[in-house]
Amino acid sequence: MFPNPTGALRDAERLDRLRLIRSQNVGPVTFRQLIERFGSGTAALDALPTLALRGGRQKRLKICSADTARQEMGQMRSLGGRHMVLGDPDFPEALAVTSDAPPALCLLGDDALLSRPVIAIVGARNASTNGRRFAEQLARDLGGADLVIGSGLARGVDAAAHSGSLATGTIAVVAGGADVIYPRENTDLYEQIRQHGLVVSEQPPGVEPIARHFPRRNRIISGLALGVVVVEAAARSGSLITARLAAEQGREVFAVPGSPLDPRAKGPNKLIREGATLIESATDILDVLPTLPRNEFGEQKPLAYRAAERARDDGGTRDSLDMEAARAAIIEQLGPTPTRIDDLIRDSAYAIDVWSLVLLELELAGRIERHPGGAVCLLVL
Repeated sequence: MFPNPTGALRDAERLDRLRLIRSQNVGPVTFRQLIERFGSGTAALDALPTLALRGGRQKRLKICSADTARQEMGQMRSLGGRHMVLGDPDFPEALAVTSDAPPALCLLGDDALLSRPVIAIVGARNASTNGRRFAEQLARDLGGADLVIGSGLARGVDAAAHSGSLATGTIAVVAGGADVIYPRENTDLYEQIRQHGLVVSEQPPGVEPIARHFPRRNRIISGLALGVVVVEAAARSGSLITARLAAEQGREVFAVPGSPLDPRAKGPNKLIREGATLIESATDILDVLPTLPRNEFGEQKPLAYRAAERARDDGGTRDSLDMEAARAAIIEQLGPTPTRIDDLIRDSAYAIDVWSLVLLELELAGRIERHPGGAVCLLVL
């Protein structure tokens, strides 16, 4: 989980954490590093201009104002929903421990569903009739076993999974704002989920989904779940991205086998060859569930302690190193091709804490971009 040493966050701190993630060049990984380094959203906001300046930014960094954040919170309240920020006691623990957990969630519907175990079901938008029927029945059977079903509200397998679990608990993670229905053909289903289930988004209300939002949505679907089931999917599809993210997050990956003559079976069959658990019914999943880590994601030190510990480490490092020389050397190692940070550090003379600080400064300056799998690249300005 993303702990808070004093329990529930104060309203001012919740507002500042929303301001932080809505500020320019602050993404989920940067947000987490800032909170861990400075101990609060308030302190992190104060530090943003200096960090960006160190990273080489020349223009003024656009920091989300308190009025803008209050307006967004007011929009969610007017819709009958609310925000949940990383650090809130009821933030889903499974999602909080992922390295790029969404710092803020917009919720419409029954948010108590987030406290129950989730299985995600995803698959092809152009699913076959049998694929849709299987997904719907699987969702119904898993729901009968007190599991919540998570999916992405897309047409095809996603819609079938939501339909099968409306009565027992379903969570729709959407790519745009929580109040934006996409695709429009799922309007009736969206309204039913909003009434009987839960709609989740990390985007502000009113945001229309664009291409880059969908992979971000997928990592929330897998992050909320104990495991991900792929019913039908092409060899290159968003469902396989979700499965890969699930594996990287330490979740179980399940796949439904299909005919080698059907292109929609290539994705699941490929996953099975790579080690995914083959399933033919809900029983196959339920048999595996006792071995999965339900709400046992490990204890982490309170933020205040970790921030103080990090400050001591950084202080010692900065005393013994020329940080300007470190920045120059690290920038020289970076290039336009995404490279894993672990590989960069392995080939570097600098320790992890130095890399962490310099990459934080460079990202706030808008000079690097983070990619899935812990990779970064240098942006050509």
